[in-house]
Amino acid sequence: MASFKNYLSLIKFSHTIFAMPFAVVGFFLATQHYQYPFEWHKLLLVVLCMVFARSAAMAFNRYTDRYFDAQNPRTALREIPDGTITARNALIFVVVNCLLFITCTWFINPLCFMLSPVALTVVLGYSYTKRFTALCHFVLGVGLGLAPVGAFLAVSSRFEWLPVMYGFAVLCWVSGFDIIYALQDEEFDKSHRLNSVPAWLGKQKALWLSNLLHFFSALLILSAGWYAGFGIWYWIASAVFLTLLLYQHTLVSATNLSRVNLAFFTTNGIASVVFAVLVLVELFCGS
Repeated sequence: MASFKNYLSLIKFSHTIFAMPFAVVGFFLATQHYQYPFEWHKLLLVVLCMVFARSAAMAFNRYTDRYFDAQNPRTALREIPDGTITARNALIFVVVNCLLFITCTWFINPLCFMLSPVALTVVLGYSYTKRFTALCHFVLGVGLGLAPVGAFLAVSSRFEWLPVMYGFAVLCWVSGFDIIYALQDEEFDKSHRLNSVPAWLGKQKALWLSNLLHFFSALLILSAGWYAGFGIWYWIASAVFLTLLLYQHTLVSATNLSRVNLAFFTTNGIASVVFAVLVLVELFCGS
């Protein structure tokens, strides 16, 4: 019988570190920069929404890709192909997390509740996109880019340009590093008629596109700081984030993919956490 640890492994719970910090930034943008009231229960509900939505999305991705994962040497030992978790139980896990996500949005505000099916459509629908478009990386980027926007809406019930700018920054950032990660499966994707940017353009051009996306992400991060009139702590946060964006591109080349995991997980995880912490310092202590 599968353990709780097996389910955490199934959904790669540690990868929550990518979007969660930006959700926290979106939440405190609303309370500190736009001066909406702070409520502890809403912060908790936002965190739970992030956990439930991402858990549903990741488990559904593993469920829909189980036949491909079983044939790919890199993924053959994942929990569903190796029988640790049955496909049926994985699907039940998806449904439960979707229901928990929708329930949390009900307790946040009517707008979040009404938009919850849209969010789930994006994060679950991503799992099928690789079957018909190489733009699948951008759909993943949209899914994670909803984090700062959704957290802001949880507090404010209205759209503002600043969290939307962060949403687009996350979209470009995530799409860029997902393209890097997909370099590992270029040949497998081609042989199984799956779509990805590396399978479409080749490794070198895929890396160029990833560079371009991270340039736009950096531009949006800087533009958001200028638009909001943030001070020194924000610019330190931006410098760290941009430096780590640049650094990950020194780790990977078209002929050397040995450090993809370092570029994908470690570098981006550090970038998001440090950026969020320093932005919070700016929001709470900046002039």
